[in-house]
Amino acid sequence: MLMSMLTRRLQVLVEPEQYERLQVYATGRGVSVGEAVRDAIDRVARPAIEQRRAAAERFLAAEPVDLPADVAELEREIDSMLDE
Repeated sequence: MLMSMLTRRLQVLVEPEQYERLQVYATGRGVSVGEAVRDAIDRVARPAIEQRRAAAERFLAAEPVDLPADVAELEREIDSMLDE
């Protein structure tokens, strides 16, 4: 990843043991600790977003589609479809 692509700074406090594990992980892969953290974020967050998108698509594809008037209720219905 090019440094010019990075535009946000994130500060996270971790336990010494967690940082040591990150260092070992990063060194073993030949990347910086920051790159290791970015990789971990992608592995965790991307699938969750993709699951939610797929659940929303299944919800909208259901027949008939009666959208709840309340956005929070719509989100609950989509969330209920995450395990399907």
